[in-house]
Amino acid sequence: MPLAVMNLLYLLILLAIFRPAHGTWDTCGDTCGLRPMASDYGVPHIVGGTGAQPGAWPWIVSIQDPRKIGTGHTCGGSLISPQWVLTAANCFIQARNITMWRVLIGATQLTQLGPEAQLRHIKRLLVHQHYAASSQQNDIALVELDQPVECSDYIQLACVPNASLTVSELKTCYIAGWSSTSTKAQGSGDVLQEAKVRLLDIQLVNSSRWYAGTIHTHNLCAGYPQGGIDTCQGDSGGPLVCKDNSANYFWLVGVTSWGKGCARAKRPGVYTSTQHFYDWILVQMGLCSAVTATPTPATPTPEPAFISTPFQQPRPIPTQSDWFTPTPHPCPAVTATPVPEPVFSSTPFQWPRPTPTQSGWFTPAPHPYQILVQFLTRVHEILQDLMGKKT
Repeated sequence: MPLAVMNLLYLLILLAIFRPAHGTWDTCGDTCGLRPMASDYGVPHIVGGTGAQPGAWPWIVSIQDPRKIGTGHTCGGSLISPQWVLTAANCFIQARNITMWRVLIGATQLTQLGPEAQLRHIKRLLVHQHYAASSQQNDIALVELDQPVECSDYIQLACVPNASLTVSELKTCYIAGWSSTSTKAQGSGDVLQEAKVRLLDIQLVNSSRWYAGTIHTHNLCAGYPQGGIDTCQGDSGGPLVCKDNSANYFWLVGVTSWGKGCARAKRPGVYTSTQHFYDWILVQMGLCSAVTATPTPATPTPEPAFISTPFQQPRPIPTQSDWFTPTPHPCPAVTATPVPEPVFSSTPFQWPRPTPTQSGWFTPAPHPYQILVQFLTRVHEILQDLMGKKT
């Protein structure tokens, strides 16, 4: 074999060894809300229904407590970036050793994992600073994974809507989770369940014969007046998604929060609105540099106004406790000039792609300094040899 060919082969091997270990933005791209595996899956449901097909809801995750018997499934969640999961605060009321908890992505059957499933651990838990367990106000949390995930047909990112989307006009909505498959069963199931639901009018749900004023401004309700389909134990934190009215992608509009009973009449599931907490999500992920909304207090307040905001690179927020309650730190205020209403486009918004940094999405494989020097020296020799061959 000629020396030049051998040198090129050696160079390719070295470059392969020194490649980034987690180039996840290359696999996740700029898209969200897509279901590559779900062409026509029919009408599914959770309580009293059938299981979901593999890859049907590629952003759903299973959050698992290793202390629990069986799979350890405790709550659901939604992947909104390669390293962040959106879920419910109520999942972690009695959590201990949170960094030992597992997050399973890309799975359908929890006891029989295929090669498409990926397992991560929790690096950091951010619970809303005004979460109230007694009333389930501000029932939202973010989980940072210890490593980014690799997107595939079975793993995709969910789309979080900003204020430009009119959620109440969305007609085709679904819930999913590893819940009981009947109202008599208890605990979580093995196979992912799914259901088609309707968004319900909050004023109706807050009436005296329904939830009698216990629904907050930051809640959504979904299901059917007559009951029959609902989320149950094991589904807290899971997604409520709605198909865009004009395109083939889905919006993550709600996080499963609470309900009374399971699939009972006039007792629909209650969800935390992701749109309401859009700015909070950006702030905690370190993706926003200007907001107009203030942190939601523990008492009902009018719906805040959101604006389209510029972004900056993610920045870590250190924590020492398992349950980290972030202190309110809204991004710097923009100028007082009016901000025009964002124009809604036919493509979903997705979090900005950061430039790779040492503490960002890419984790280069560690190598000793001497090996790096040897590598660079060898590359220099190869280049000199190739230039000599040309002359």
